[in-house]
Amino acid sequence: MTREKDKKSKTSWGENIRVIIYALLIAFFIRTVAFQPFNIPSGSMIPTLLVGDYLFVSKYSYGYSRYSLPFGLKLFNGRLFSNQPKRGDVAVFRQPPSNRDDFIKRIVGLPGDKIQMIGGVLYINGSPTKKKRIEDASFTDWRGREISIPQYAETLDNGVSYIVSESMGNAGPVDNTQEFIVPKNHYFAMGDNRDNSNDSRSWLYIPSENLVGRAEIIFFSTDGSSGWLKPWLWLDSTRFERIFSSID
Repeated sequence: MTREKDKKSKTSWGENIRVIIYALLIAFFIRTVAFQPFNIPSGSMIPTLLVGDYLFVSKYSYGYSRYSLPFGLKLFNGRLFSNQPKRGDVAVFRQPPSNRDDFIKRIVGLPGDKIQMIGGVLYINGSPTKKKRIEDASFTDWRGREISIPQYAETLDNGVSYIVSESMGNAGPVDNTQEFIVPKNHYFAMGDNRDNSNDSRSWLYIPSENLVGRAEIIFFSTDGSSGWLKPWLWLDSTRFERIFSSID
């Protein structure tokens, strides 16, 4: 009886290990070829994305490169099953030139495009994008002061519309730029929080190979006021209205 119990115990352990291995392989496959979770650590995409948003990024939307793989393993060059981003896509990519950190911005320039900011207005191939003032965003800062930030609805030539924030009005250092000509197989990206975004206006163009995927949906969002050690505050800190919101 003892030998039979030991044998059953070993069989049970072996089955459990196999199940764990299979689960890890499935998770690895899904994360590599289908969807990968990301969180938003900075405010460069406010108001579209907020600090504390957690989202899924589709890996298949633009095809696959070395940066689709864990640790950026260089098993091949270029992209497999490559698809070009659409103007207005919110994309995750490895920030050039270091290619170490994942950034998320909005694609505004495609290969061959001429991009320029003039007086806070985005020009694409010499034509200004439509920009309409809407209601200001209001919030209370850490000192208890009421702060208002101007917001605009910006519409691209393909009909994609979104909201941009401009805390410095139209006179910030990034509101008047040189003309950028996007090279072949490269893209130009900007944050929706126009005056507080480290983007292509600073470090220029994103190589096609650096694209990781397209942001699709917010699956969780927290304002950060609770922390893991204060579970009684988790519900209060959760932004339920943002959960399952699509990203446009």
